[in-house]
Amino acid sequence: MRAWQTVKPGRPMDALRLNEDAASPAPMPGTVAVEVIASGIGLPDAFMCQGSYALTPSTLPFTQGQEMVGRVIGWGEGVENRTLGDRVMAVTSFFTGNGAFAQECLALDDFCLPLPEGMSDAEGAGFLIPFHTAYIGLVTRGKVQPGETLLVIGGAGGTGQAAIQIGKALGARVIATASGPEKAAFCRGLGADHVVEYRKQDIAEGVREATDGRGADAIYDPVGGEAFESATQCVAHEGRILAIGFASGSWGKTDTSHLVYNNYSVVGVIPSNYDRAFKEAAQERLLGWWREGRLSPQIDELVPFESLPDALERLVAGGVTGKLALAVSPDATGPGSGNEAPR
Repeated sequence: MRAWQTVKPGRPMDALRLNEDAASPAPMPGTVAVEVIASGIGLPDAFMCQGSYALTPSTLPFTQGQEMVGRVIGWGEGVENRTLGDRVMAVTSFFTGNGAFAQECLALDDFCLPLPEGMSDAEGAGFLIPFHTAYIGLVTRGKVQPGETLLVIGGAGGTGQAAIQIGKALGARVIATASGPEKAAFCRGLGADHVVEYRKQDIAEGVREATDGRGADAIYDPVGGEAFESATQCVAHEGRILAIGFASGSWGKTDTSHLVYNNYSVVGVIPSNYDRAFKEAAQERLLGWWREGRLSPQIDELVPFESLPDALERLVAGGVTGKLALAVSPDATGPGSGNEAPR
């Protein structure tokens, strides 16, 4: 099979090699073997090239790619109630090197769910990680309530676009940050009530101005670094900063004394260690919003398989609005293909 493999640490253009004759992965216990149609592309895939992501496989070469859409072709020990040929959307066993940037991969059985009728392959490939992460952050960990103010840092990113939409579905007033006018317009198009263009205005200053000095009740931060520092300067009394990721390259640093004296919380968020029942219930609620037209995975481009390194370089450089997907199969469908659910 064809598979992109990281063969050495470095930037994607240097680290990745296309293996035209890679071995198909043998199903392990608790995994489902899948013929990949399309896969989601995210910053963790670039960080895995560098070796800076916590769940980077320990042995070279390996294939990353955390989420995908495909057809079931087999399964390992302990897997039940699967049918060959079923179309699924899934999170992969990327941390063992069996990710979705290949014609076949291993999916985690407890995070391998049916692809709903009307969702394109590209949308399905970019759905689970962004939307389940945002759901866990805003619903389970952040407990965002109707009427609260939610700040989404990096609103035009893959997980930021999901957080804006879920925040609006929950009834929050949403403020987003964006790097410039085009991405600001993108955030407004998703429902953001106010956008702070951080190259023109300090984030904390913009949020305080938009909230009459009160600050944001919940702050969704997939960026870290200086953005996290800004978050600590504009979080409301009894507010929650939700630490999602480190797109900036570094995690935010918590000053415990500042946290105590300003009476806010910093909450870690990751879509791990939740059981199948939780994931299925979250998926049911998310797909309910999707069918109502309140959620729509924003796919910037369905990238040709051969162009993966270029796509990851573009993502690292901040040149993506929404989410990228990789067309592993030439038959992969993208937004506008006519397969979307009616709105």
